[in-house]
Amino acid sequence: MHQVQLTDQLYKEAERRAREAGFASVDEFIADRLESDFFDEQENFDERFTPEVLAHLDRISEDMKAGKKVSMEEVDKHLTDVREAWLKDHAS
Repeated sequence: MHQVQLTDQLYKEAERRAREAGFASVDEFIADRLESDFFDEQENFDERFTPEVLAHLDRISEDMKAGKKVSMEEVDKHLTDVREAWLKDHAS
């Protein structure tokens, strides 16, 4: 067996997540996460679907059912704004 060094903050977060997920130890939790990350063929996006994201998707779905539409010009503007914000945040 090998050992890995973690900062106190990282270990505490891993410990919290391990406990929440029902793992018997931090070691088991980290091994499971690494194995999943390294060897699972499909990426799991469950963590990205937070309650806020799901609520946002529900609102969009309700708007669509109610007949609310978005023009291609609005979509283009939104995507341009998002791109520009991303480039600004990631500029070196």
